[in-house]
Amino acid sequence: MSGLAALHHVAIIGSDYDRSKRFYRDVLGLSVIREVYRAERQSWKCDLRVGPAQIELFTFPESPPRPSRPEALGLRHLAFTVADIDAEVARLAGHGVPCEPVRVDEHTGQRFTFFTDPDGLPLELYEAAS
Repeated sequence: MSGLAALHHVAIIGSDYDRSKRFYRDVLGLSVIREVYRAERQSWKCDLRVGPAQIELFTFPESPPRPSRPEALGLRHLAFTVADIDAEVARLAGHGVPCEPVRVDEHTGQRFTFFTDPDGLPLELYEAAS
């Protein structure tokens, strides 16, 4: 039996700290828990709240780009649960963030769509079961 209780955080590296922080805070609406500049690493770290979990947003000088989308090794995408996918797609569009057409998960019957953060990281909206 596993002792894993919940997902604590997901770490994301952005190419431009201010742009990425604005996106995750202002566009997605996540709240900032704390942010620190780590001079020894020339790196910002911002902890953002998303439900009971967190996103750790980092920047590092000269980070390499993601090799391909979305089937690069490692994290494929990050998905957020939403109550009303149509309302969230419209809200994102109001911020200039386009989403792919909404699809239906063939296994669960739930609606979902994809969009990207400023660095092209695939993000998903997944409508909660009603």
